[in-house]
Amino acid sequence: MRLGVLDIGSNTVHLLVVDAHPGARPLPAHSHKVELRLAELLEADGSIGAHGVDRLVDTVRDAVRTAEEMGCEQVLPFATSAIRDAANVDSVLKRVREETGVDLTVLSGPEEARLTFLAARRWFGWSSGRLLLLDIGGGSLEVAHGMDEEPDAAVSLPLGAGRLTAGWLPGDPPDAADVKALRRHVRAEIARTVGEVSRLGRPDHVVATSKTFRQLARIAGAPASSEGLYVQRELSRASLAEWVPKLTGMTAEQRCALPGVSPSRAPQLLAGALVAEAAMDLYGVEVLEVCPWALREGVILRRLDHLPAD
Repeated sequence: MRLGVLDIGSNTVHLLVVDAHPGARPLPAHSHKVELRLAELLEADGSIGAHGVDRLVDTVRDAVRTAEEMGCEQVLPFATSAIRDAANVDSVLKRVREETGVDLTVLSGPEEARLTFLAARRWFGWSSGRLLLLDIGGGSLEVAHGMDEEPDAAVSLPLGAGRLTAGWLPGDPPDAADVKALRRHVRAEIARTVGEVSRLGRPDHVVATSKTFRQLARIAGAPASSEGLYVQRELSRASLAEWVPKLTGMTAEQRCALPGVSPSRAPQLLAGALVAEAAMDLYGVEVLEVCPWALREGVILRRLDHLPAD
């Protein structure tokens, strides 16, 4: 069957169309992305402003039209941190439902972590042993740890690269004092979760998803995306520690010139690097591997698990 997954994230609205059936690997058929940046469209009271809601409704309507044109039998729509944490979440969901017919499922932070963990587990398989998963989105950081497809620990923290950039790093390049304050804040937040995760034992394999980790791995020397999904891409704590001071002194335009860094994500890269470095330090991770599958694939796999076999 052909499925569409509509992901309303903090940075982008992404429609992924796949051909899939139970027991088989989902095959991507089409990808439609719009940089909406909901996390940056918040009012002072934490609500999504009228302009942001207008853009969201228009973008969802366009995505539904695209899904229909691509022949999707079903669209799985969900929203993450930006809508989940908005002060006017109920009115936003109501307007999207009334004007587009799409009833968005708002994933909790732990649900987001569990679904992303499922995708990583399916990608790497049982031979990878105990997994520790790290995912840095635009609005939140998700961490999950476990042996099975359902993690033993799944936590979410408001440490997304877009959220932190907007709230903590106004300068370009950022002021050294602001970077120091953000670094302290990030480490204090992550440190609260270390006991819950570490008590489960050392992971056999540490994996990371998200654009932030892919870009950090790329600037640290990992193969380009053009080399394909199945090429191993790693990021070491040592190489990340070398890059954080360099990123701190760069403007967004200078970061954009780095390999694999897109213009839209360049302003957020330093905040993402600070979160990645803190997570690797505090969880004792020397090297992690970037996983091509993430939350969208997790949503697809969970849906397929509930379909009857042919």
